[in-house]
Amino acid sequence: MADVARVAGVSLKTVSRVVNNVPTVDSQLVAKVDAAVAELGFRRNDMARNLRAGGSSATVGLLIEDLANPFYAGIAAAAAQYALDRDTLLITASSEEDVDRERKLLLELCARRVDGLLVVPAADADHVYLRPEIERGTPIVFLDRPPRNLRADTVLIDNAAGARTGIEHLVAEGHTRIGVVADWLSISPMAERLGAAEKALEQAGLPYRPDLITSGVHTVRDATAAVNAMLDGPEPPTAVFALNNRLVLGALSAVRGRAAEVELVGFDDFETAAFVPWPLTVVSYDVREIGRIGAELLFNRIAGDRSRPKTVVVPTELIVRSAG
Repeated sequence: MADVARVAGVSLKTVSRVVNNVPTVDSQLVAKVDAAVAELGFRRNDMARNLRAGGSSATVGLLIEDLANPFYAGIAAAAAQYALDRDTLLITASSEEDVDRERKLLLELCARRVDGLLVVPAADADHVYLRPEIERGTPIVFLDRPPRNLRADTVLIDNAAGARTGIEHLVAEGHTRIGVVADWLSISPMAERLGAAEKALEQAGLPYRPDLITSGVHTVRDATAAVNAMLDGPEPPTAVFALNNRLVLGALSAVRGRAAEVELVGFDDFETAAFVPWPLTVVSYDVREIGRIGAELLFNRIAGDRSRPKTVVVPTELIVRSAG
């Protein structure tokens, strides 16, 4: 503001009064300051002004796992819109499933005095380090995965019901050799999905087939290799259940061009699922609702809600697509 005062030929105090819309400033002085502001391209730092006054920063942070993944993009879009409707800016960052990176980013967002945090936690992360931030008044809501060693609001998917429904569908279709492909089991939703799928296979009376169940598959390329290994085995599966959207894409790559028809079920829907060149049944849910509910819980906390931490579970549904 010193440069504005110099160009306008007024005092720094006068510039401050004009910028902050004090109504008693002489109109000629206002015109001089406005002209200097336009000439210099000065922009008022509303965040700093609000914080000095003990107010809100009008920002919230969102930490997700992968900015390029449509699942996280849907969460971010819904949370950003909810924040925008309340004149708040959403700052988004990605942990890339790295525990140290997650900690660094979250503490940096807290240092920047965001009003609250939405967090999709990295695999194996321990969140006890966030307890002091909550005690200092920064509300935190976890999405998709629960926190470890910390009580906080959480929005989850009904992973067990979704996985059970997927297996039950394949069994009802007459399949007895069902391959299951899972991501890292350190990711809690993945462990939950795989556990429910295996239980559903057992309840259907199907024999345990460790050669048809694989985990620790994190990339599209790895999923393609894993499904190819199953299909090249002596007793290949007639159906494959891939437990997230990346694994679905890998499975599609593996079954494409095979002589034998393989039925696919994927956990996670995506926009182009209905148009892939293979009938793809999916376990679906409203991904934007995860972001919206999480943002609603967070803004309620920012507004003063001091009730016990809540867990909200978003339901799943099976969308059946067939070759016919």
